[in-house]
Amino acid sequence: MKKVLITAAAGDTGRPAVAALLGKGFQVRAMVRKDDERAQKLRDLGAEVIIGDMASLRDIRAAMEGMQMAYFCYPVQEGLVENAVIFAQAAKEQNLELIVNMSHKQSRPYARSKATQNHWLSEQIFNWSGVPSVHLRVTFFMEWLLYISSNIKYGRYLMPFNRENRFAPLAANDTGAMIAGIMENPEKYSGQALALHGQVEYSHEELAAEVGRVLGKDLPYEHVTVSEFLEAIGMQEQTALRKHIEAVTIDQQEGLLAGLDTTGVTILGHPLMTVDAFINENRSAFELNYPKKSS
Repeated sequence: MKKVLITAAAGDTGRPAVAALLGKGFQVRAMVRKDDERAQKLRDLGAEVIIGDMASLRDIRAAMEGMQMAYFCYPVQEGLVENAVIFAQAAKEQNLELIVNMSHKQSRPYARSKATQNHWLSEQIFNWSGVPSVHLRVTFFMEWLLYISSNIKYGRYLMPFNRENRFAPLAANDTGAMIAGIMENPEKYSGQALALHGQVEYSHEELAAEVGRVLGKDLPYEHVTVSEFLEAIGMQEQTALRKHIEAVTIDQQEGLLAGLDTTGVTILGHPLMTVDAFINENRSAFELNYPKKSS
């Protein structure tokens, strides 16, 4: 079976991609930034773990040695374009059969967000490299709910987006499985930019109501500023993320993250995760757990 490299392997899409690929019989090399308990869990699954820096051509060349496919995923921070160049160069040298690239739904050359613009530029870099590539243009992940889970515990559902803006939240676990499905059938998806959404579209207010319904609590939608949101989730110092979310609030108003598709269902061969299932799978993160009183 093919040998594949998964970057950001300890992340929300990397972890399930590793698991799904191993389940399909692939040999998986998981690249992480540090050797910690998350890296050990990847080893326990059966992956070969390699520690490296995506900004180092030497590290990326070493990570790609002997590989046939690779997944590129980079966080919302400075350095995306440079790291994409490094990755594309190493992929070309290794003569990879496929790169699966994590991008943004609203990827475009005139994006307001520098991060989104850089994702579009990275798509072009991989295309220019001549290495067959697939670009995953995803909408918001369901994992945004986990960012505010500590607030939801106390009855606050807060987001920096207008309550009527619509999107279909997509589970990272499903996305990881899609990555594996694409690598299993590369000829079917190579050269495409795939817009990926969850299975049900909500306004932010409707999503708050659905989360409240599942948890059995009143959870009114609270529209806050980007600064208030970042402070609430402990990320107030992340300047690049702040600028990105400020731009995305306008993208949302323009409907650029809205929509539905059948691509994910086609790749996986089964329905996508619902909000109900996601909340129940992560219920402990959303509920207060009081210690039992000793008798």
